[in-house]
Amino acid sequence: MKILFISSWFPNNLEPTNGNFVQRHAEAVALLHEVEILHVIGDFNQKEVFVFDDKVINGIHTLIIYYKNSKNPVQNFLRRMKAYQLGFSKMKKPDVVHANVLHNNMLFAVYLKKKFGIPFVLTEHWTALQKDNLSKTSGNIKRIARYIAKNAGYILPVSNNLKESLEMLGIKTPMKVISNVVDTEVFDIKPKKEISDTVKFLHVSSLIPRKRPKDIINTIHSLHQNGFSVRLEIGGDGDTDSLRDLVKSINAESYIKIFDEISYQEVAGKMQHSDYFILFSENETQGCVILESYACGKPVISTKVGGAAEFILDGLGIGIEKNNVDQLYQTLEKICNKEYTFDQDIKIREFIVENYSREAIARQFTEIYQKVI
Repeated sequence: MKILFISSWFPNNLEPTNGNFVQRHAEAVALLHEVEILHVIGDFNQKEVFVFDDKVINGIHTLIIYYKNSKNPVQNFLRRMKAYQLGFSKMKKPDVVHANVLHNNMLFAVYLKKKFGIPFVLTEHWTALQKDNLSKTSGNIKRIARYIAKNAGYILPVSNNLKESLEMLGIKTPMKVISNVVDTEVFDIKPKKEISDTVKFLHVSSLIPRKRPKDIINTIHSLHQNGFSVRLEIGGDGDTDSLRDLVKSINAESYIKIFDEISYQEVAGKMQHSDYFILFSENETQGCVILESYACGKPVISTKVGGAAEFILDGLGIGIEKNNVDQLYQTLEKICNKEYTFDQDIKIREFIVENYSREAIARQFTEIYQKVI
């Protein structure tokens, strides 16, 4: 089949990592189908009304159109829709449109359905539509989400938590949970080069406040102060300067290392050389890093929030309460004392290969495409 991916979020020159999970879905589907990607984003700094970036990325024809952004939201929306129309004219007519995120950008998928009779499915990732956040999400966003969903052939939330949230929103379109994908060729088990008594923890994220990176740093520092041999690597594409300042202020530079944004492959490398992954988020729609850590055979310590709670399973990880710093410390202390038993790394990885590899996710999407056609 010919599948056209469009998304409210997708990696681009302005936001290199935004929506990279959508790109990985497209690459998974491309194992079985002919895939093209169309994305549109506004740029306040460009002079031209439209700039076309047409290239092949990882074997997939990808067209990103940048439009001249303004402070007028109506003008921006009209330019976005015009950019989508211009881009669509350069793509092959798809059998199915695979849209992503119930944002007003995806009104273009509704347009394609009504104008050309092209069915669409929509994968949902958006934290704003989780039940914990619905009361804070504007009524207009909710109305648009319901309208787009009503026209979709299927809605594909990435977690059961998000599925329940969309049902609470009043969406009655058929739904099936299909997870984010893990590239199990990149995220693989690597044999340890050295045996060490030091317990190595890792955290990678956007480092925004709800990820609670400073709490992770302070907890590792407390463990070290109490005589435990620990090490933490923590970083990502967020505010690393304030984390460096914190580490320096507590004299923890010898055992806590901060790193800036790194590639997908480099994330895998850090996971392979760690012992455990820590996720202390206040909320997660799913938590791709949990699955990626498992693919490397590494257990995860995570708050049981949102979709992340679904993946903290016996033998694979340890769940803790949101914002409970004391419990985070106690859990890590027990790990240092070897009080927990986890499955062997090969068994942890098998769980991912069977359910969340590119091949597994491509098969799950194919079943849905066939239904809507």
